[in-house]
Amino acid sequence: MEMTKKDNWIQFIKFTGFSISAGAIELGSFTLLNELTGFPYWPSYLIAITLSVLWNFTLNRRFTFKSSNNIPVAMTKIFIYYLFFIPITTWGGDAIVNAGVNEYIVLGVTMILNFVTEFLFSRIFIYKNQMNTR
Repeated sequence: MEMTKKDNWIQFIKFTGFSISAGAIELGSFTLLNELTGFPYWPSYLIAITLSVLWNFTLNRRFTFKSSNNIPVAMTKIFIYYLFFIPITTWGGDAIVNAGVNEYIVLGVTMILNFVTEFLFSRIFIYKNQMNTR
């Protein structure tokens, strides 16, 4: 089924809304870990992004992309994306924080980068031929 311009905008708005909720989970859990545990940047970020990914994947698969494709296949594809994204942003973010940049600025930039690249990856690779099949 060919998506109209309106369908594409609605899909983007849904993805944005769910990403904002996932961002709240990520920011909240990062803040708790960062402020209350004394963990360095990288474990706080790693735990927070993992919680965020689980939430975001679940909601976007069902409501944004309306996909009935095989869940393990879709999870494997998103795992491939995060196999690259998480190590790069964990090590890179930690290095930037250790260089003196505020950890919340690093987290914010990383979250924006994650939002944009994950949307594109989901549209182009994960759900390209599986959108609106549910």
